[in-house]
Amino acid sequence: MVKVRQDAWSHEDDLLLAETVLRHIREGSTQLNAFEEVGDHLNRTSAACGFRWNAEVRNKYENAIDLAKRQRKERKRALNKTIQAVPKAEPVESTENIPPLETSVEVPAVQTSAEPVAAFNLDTVIKYLKSLKKELYTSNQSRSSMQSLESENQSLQTKVEELKKKLADTEQQLQAMKEDYQTFIQIMDRARKMTVFEDTNLVNSPSFRMDKNGNLEQIAQGSN
Repeated sequence: MVKVRQDAWSHEDDLLLAETVLRHIREGSTQLNAFEEVGDHLNRTSAACGFRWNAEVRNKYENAIDLAKRQRKERKRALNKTIQAVPKAEPVESTENIPPLETSVEVPAVQTSAEPVAAFNLDTVIKYLKSLKKELYTSNQSRSSMQSLESENQSLQTKVEELKKKLADTEQQLQAMKEDYQTFIQIMDRARKMTVFEDTNLVNSPSFRMDKNGNLEQIAQGSN
């Protein structure tokens, strides 16, 4: 069936993509296998899942990726120790030079080493199961840490939106203060011009004096 899904990625889709990729990293698999698994689950192409991981999701899980890589190394080291701990079968000696046994000779019971080997293998399996349990506990801690980081990220985004809104309000108030200041400057300039005009009229107003006959006569400007 052709995958043609083109709707937007939800938070649950991103979380599934991150958990699947981290699991494949821990298990020593490739990211391409993880993308194909998520694509089958979400009815998307593996290329779309890979693009979403590299473009949006990967940057949010850098610490979790490093932890998954360390867990992969520890898992591989534990498997190598388990393989090295299993005793190798001793080579069977050739029976060509062994003389034939007479029928009257009783053959003593040969004590096989199957039982000690089984006990040793059981102890190894127990140790390996304990290591798997430890990895599972670490994985649960990693998942809890990722959820905590997601919650913190959403909280920070909310605070950023609030700060942006406050900044916009502050800029609007500053613009209003600038307009009020310009209006005040215009009023002060108009008042200054009116004062200069009134002073000029006072200087140019005519002056009068009384002559010896009791008549008023205008004094010419500039005369004493």
